[in-house]
Amino acid sequence: MKTEATVDDPDQGTVVASPFQLPAFRWFFTGRLVSLLGSAMTPVALSLAVLNASNSVGDMGAVLTANTVPLIVFTLVGGVVGDRFPRRLVLLASNLGAGLTQAVVAFLLISGNYDLGSLIVLEAVNGTMAAFTNPALRGIVPDIVPKPQIQRANSALGSTKNATKVLGPTVAATIVVTANGGWAIAVDAATYVVAAVCMFRIGVPGDTPPRRAGTFVALREGWTEFRSRTWVWTIVASFGVANCIQVGIWTVLGPLIAKERIGETSWGMVLSVRAVGMLLIAVVMYRVTVRRLLPVAQLCTSLVGLPLIALGLVANSYWLAATAFVAGLSAGLYGIAWETTLQENIPKDKIARISSYDNLGSFIAIPAGQLSAAPMANAFGASRVALVGGFLWIALTLCPLLVPSVRGLRHAA
Repeated sequence: MKTEATVDDPDQGTVVASPFQLPAFRWFFTGRLVSLLGSAMTPVALSLAVLNASNSVGDMGAVLTANTVPLIVFTLVGGVVGDRFPRRLVLLASNLGAGLTQAVVAFLLISGNYDLGSLIVLEAVNGTMAAFTNPALRGIVPDIVPKPQIQRANSALGSTKNATKVLGPTVAATIVVTANGGWAIAVDAATYVVAAVCMFRIGVPGDTPPRRAGTFVALREGWTEFRSRTWVWTIVASFGVANCIQVGIWTVLGPLIAKERIGETSWGMVLSVRAVGMLLIAVVMYRVTVRRLLPVAQLCTSLVGLPLIALGLVANSYWLAATAFVAGLSAGLYGIAWETTLQENIPKDKIARISSYDNLGSFIAIPAGQLSAAPMANAFGASRVALVGGFLWIALTLCPLLVPSVRGLRHAA
């Protein structure tokens, strides 16, 4: 285990002790910070605003699903685009598109013109933007940061993401109760525009990515690279099922159970406490390097099932917050470990496509989980569904550790 790293930046010919010494990373970090400040409020604000406007769990599930489906449908195309075109320009365009859709959603909610069909279409477009954003985000980090500093870069980015989530959910829930969730989404729209400006300022060393023969050729090459790495597809397959269970319960049944048992503001507090755990581990991982980073993180991520069990047991807000904090620590560690391991071990010209297959496998079953959560709760009870889902998450996320290539993977740095 190490605590310090000083490396050479091959593009600048200087010694780099921190990714923040690199101007490109500083612009990227700033853009992500600004964007995430708004986005941290959106999930809670949107779900509670739709629930209050329609008084329908089905409407809430439909809107959330509308955002997820195009992310799945277009994620492979997003991976090809992320490997074929300058990633900063991909991020510029996708941020502008996301800002426009959120601005219209905010207008509909603030003006009181709630319309389920319009929200579904707008969130579908927003999800399409995310399909192009996510592979480019993962691919651009090794473009602008030398390999030994990748974990630090991901830890800093993770700290940013999680810090914005500490107050975001609570503020969003408070806005929904006192005013209108549309105002939180309006802030999100503005931050997307600012983030686009920051992405435009990023200077990425090296030539423009080569344009390959065609989309299908690029997809086939990405699939070959993806399935040739057992440690990648095994973990993706495990999370494909686990995320279906966890996301459906946490995003659809979680607010429903919380509204009946602990209140909307307390639910926002629980989400913020979870973010505190994610923030804390990100700060720690900026200084600490674990040699077997991914196997350790895989073991810890099973603890993300604890809040589902607490929901199932109808625990009070304090017990729910405690389990959410532990889950935040575990999820934060895993996020850093997975991003770092992919960026260290996957070639730069293939990472966006492999990331797109990762996203597809991890997200493809989530809409089924979101759509089935309410019917399952009606049939068996929301608490019972949450309880069983928590234990299933634990079992599913431990399965990859049975694979030797997962257990034996070492941190490259």
